[in-house]
Amino acid sequence: MKATELRIALFSGNYNYVRDGPTQALNRLVGYLLAQGAAVRVYAPTVANPAFAPTGDLVSAPSFALPGRSEYRVAMGLPGVLRRDLAAFAPNLVHVSAPDFLGHRAVTWARNHDLPVVASVHTRFETYLRYYGGAFLEPAAVAILRRFYRRCDAILPPSQSMVDLLREQRMNDDIGIWSRGVDRTIFTPAARDMAWRRDLGIGDTEFVIGFLGRLVLEKGLDVFASVIAELERRGVAHRVLVIGEGPARGWFASQVPTAVFGGFQEGSDLGRAVASMDVLFNPSVTETFGNVTLEAMACAVPVVAAIATGATSLIDDGVNGRLVDPSNIAGYADALQAYAQDRDLADDQGLAGESLSSAYGWDAINQKVVDKYLAVLARRGR
Repeated sequence: MKATELRIALFSGNYNYVRDGPTQALNRLVGYLLAQGAAVRVYAPTVANPAFAPTGDLVSAPSFALPGRSEYRVAMGLPGVLRRDLAAFAPNLVHVSAPDFLGHRAVTWARNHDLPVVASVHTRFETYLRYYGGAFLEPAAVAILRRFYRRCDAILPPSQSMVDLLREQRMNDDIGIWSRGVDRTIFTPAARDMAWRRDLGIGDTEFVIGFLGRLVLEKGLDVFASVIAELERRGVAHRVLVIGEGPARGWFASQVPTAVFGGFQEGSDLGRAVASMDVLFNPSVTETFGNVTLEAMACAVPVVAAIATGATSLIDDGVNGRLVDPSNIAGYADALQAYAQDRDLADDQGLAGESLSSAYGWDAINQKVVDKYLAVLARRGR
């Protein structure tokens, strides 16, 4: 079988109504598949005013707003209208990207029609429970995820660290890697803009600690705030630059009152914001890859991150950044203080990160997914 013979039904809990790392990766994948001559049809919840236009054909899945997080939608399953659309499309492989109601029903539909299923892994959903008072439910969540992923023919996390975790959790026997790429025309050291920093009230000689991502608790905002408080207690001169928006913005602003909030940025504006940081601080433990870490690396910005899935596959500790135990507030502060007080160290490790980022090109990465599709179909004798 060739790529031109692929007919992929892709199911997602969020394809374009909120912009984040997973949605951008999925849209890039669909664009690559279409360019290779494959047929793709996407099934996902939709809203009246999405964050961006979808790549390819998007079929709306009935959904409701997630209680307490209304910006997200929950698909209600696979109703008759979607089943009829699937029958007309006649896919030869199903790709699921989220273990939600829609994803579970899609896997069941595929098995009932003797079709192979490939699942991509974008988020450590079980870790979200820690931030909303449900840490005791993590073992049950892992069991539910195991049931979901073991019904698939193969799963594709984005990093070796996630492969290792999924194997430890016995999620599947066929685990490959669908990494993430970075657009080096956007994320480049040349995008650094001191005039833009000055417009935000940041002086040229001030050391900028950046945060990049959606402002939600599961991104480690509490840890970030605690570390900044520790730096202030030590008298380490710095400025905090926050790039992103989200429901926890008000809370975060109250915890880091001296921070400069640059809001949501995209495209070349986002590249400029990242390149204008002096270090990126990413304490999240929910990432499966860490797109923001790779983007900072491409901008020659060193990264201080939690020892967690994703970051450990991108950061060589002491070479292009620092890896710190997720709960070690003093350890994070030590790493950031070292960069603040030794700009040559920050520059050297930033340049090392830029060199490492050159291996992450989108076309080569997305071809790995096509290769996995074809391998799974061949194994099924199709």
